[in-house]
Amino acid sequence: MDQRINKKQTSILSYWTIRYFIILCLGLAIIALAAVYWIRETAMDNRLKTTGLLGQEISERVAAPGGEIVIPPEFDKLLKSRFVYFNLDKNELCLIITDRQGNLIFSRPEISEGQMRNKLTDDLARSKDHRFLAVTTPIMSGSEPMGQVSLLQSKRSLTYSPNEIILIAVLLLTLILCGWITLYSLSRKLSRPIRSVARSARQIAAGSYDVELNVKTREREINELVGSFKDMALRLKQLEEWRALSLAGVTHELKTPVTSIKGLLLAVREDVVSPEEAEEFLDIALKESERMERMVADLLNYNAMSSGSLEMRSDRLDVKVLVEEIVYQWKLAHEKDEVTVTVNSEDGDLLTGGDALRIQQIIVNLLNNALQASTCERPLQIGILLTACDNHIEIAVSDNGSGIAAEEQSQIFERFYRGESKKRKVRGLGLGLTYSRLLARAQGGELKLDSSSDIGSTFVLKLRHQAHVVN
Repeated sequence: MDQRINKKQTSILSYWTIRYFIILCLGLAIIALAAVYWIRETAMDNRLKTTGLLGQEISERVAAPGGEIVIPPEFDKLLKSRFVYFNLDKNELCLIITDRQGNLIFSRPEISEGQMRNKLTDDLARSKDHRFLAVTTPIMSGSEPMGQVSLLQSKRSLTYSPNEIILIAVLLLTLILCGWITLYSLSRKLSRPIRSVARSARQIAAGSYDVELNVKTREREINELVGSFKDMALRLKQLEEWRALSLAGVTHELKTPVTSIKGLLLAVREDVVSPEEAEEFLDIALKESERMERMVADLLNYNAMSSGSLEMRSDRLDVKVLVEEIVYQWKLAHEKDEVTVTVNSEDGDLLTGGDALRIQQIIVNLLNNALQASTCERPLQIGILLTACDNHIEIAVSDNGSGIAAEEQSQIFERFYRGESKKRKVRGLGLGLTYSRLLARAQGGELKLDSSSDIGSTFVLKLRHQAHVVN
């Protein structure tokens, strides 16, 4: 199937050039036909008028004062000069001069009386041959007609001339050629960067992210396309590098507690430690298993959230009551830690529609991060400020810890990313903030780093503000 589709495909250059060429030819053919018709009618009208002027001059030349028709001397020479002057083809023109009774007096080219009768009707006003038109001019003597000058000219000579036909053909071919060259050049210029991007895309699909797109063009859209593709390639390269490093990190982080638990249990089983030490070893092994359980849970939750299979409730919640309850439970679990947590909020109801369990996961993760950022230089203080804005509620969690390095702040929400200081102090997978942001967005909110320095950090969780939320 794919092979049949590929056989039917064609390049942009061929596709647009052929179609434009056909459309251009059709359009110009219609224009040429209209132009030829207009030229034909205009030329016929002008040449009939010219022939009429020639007939008028001839009638005046042959009219004698005595009321007779007299052919002047050197009449042929006069006719020849007039044919040249009026641009008339003598081979396509027949001049007939008759008297009052219709008898032939003069003709050029010379014809007999019978031939004249074959060319003209009985009243000598029209041509019998439909290929010719007759222009008649009466020869007058005062107010009395003495005869008639008839000029028979072929319709072909009246409508077209070889020069006009050649001119129209040259103009038509020139327009077609110029249009085709123009579109070919534009299509070729457009197809080059697209081919380069397609070639680079195949390179990325093959697993090589070091692409080079040396495309120089003045078109803004093409520059944006190439620039976006370069950014995408760089981003994919970074993600691939992070994926490899993260996989190695995840493997290491999961392997470490397994190895530790195995060593501790072997020591207890082989009786190489005293009973008191064995109990301590079992406690350590239990803590390691709990850490490993949390890391596996983080992985499962993140995968469930990423795939959209994590259920999310939308209950009517009082944010102030919920946050105070979360802080109370968290402080109970960290009584041994020297940490002070304060919750401040503005007056009024702070209602939102969301999942209490997921909001608790986000805030607990922020509190744990603040605890991990504590320094020995000063007691840890965590402040939580609840404020209501136009259509959302902000939960700002601030600490006075060591902060986040400036070069790491743009990457802290990346999956599996862990800062250098955190790698040395705490074992984990680097999914906490990533998972928390996904939970916030799933509830119509947002989680962001508001500020961070060496005197502390502030994270802001935004939730929808609803004065009346229906269960």
